[in-house]
Amino acid sequence: MSRFGTELEVQIASLRRYARALLRDRNDADDLVQESLARALSRADRFKPGTNLRAWLFTIMHNVHVNQVRQKISRPDEVPVEDYEMRLITPARQETSIELRDMSRALAGLPEEQRQVLLLVALEGLKYDEVAAVLQIPIGTVMSRLSRAREAVRIKLANEGGVPLRRVK
Repeated sequence: MSRFGTELEVQIASLRRYARALLRDRNDADDLVQESLARALSRADRFKPGTNLRAWLFTIMHNVHVNQVRQKISRPDEVPVEDYEMRLITPARQETSIELRDMSRALAGLPEEQRQVLLLVALEGLKYDEVAAVLQIPIGTVMSRLSRAREAVRIKLANEGGVPLRRVK
């Protein structure tokens, strides 16, 4: 390997560090370093021995990077519309809003003790013994209040044509 190649190889780590800091993406940084090294090797005859090789390489890298940025700005990636068509469509949310409204009304119609138990189990995901500790009631009371609350909500939603509840344990 020539002396130029050996000196060039020593600078690769510095070029990679700078490129990673500049681009914040490992793959893009490696591509930038590779392109810069290829350009430096193809123009090795233009390097003046005795001058600062490191500065020359960083200048090349800077110029390659500027050219890549300009190229991206002037010619953005073309993407077929079909690839993003489904993302452009916003699904209807009326049904979800109605379901939430019906559920909210059903919960509001529950007695306070049943609502507390149902919310702690279904919404907060607490276990029965944890709910019993929070509310300072026996676990059997938690289970009976939860059962009554679920049944009341089921009946209320069925009468309004709402959605069925899923079982949570």
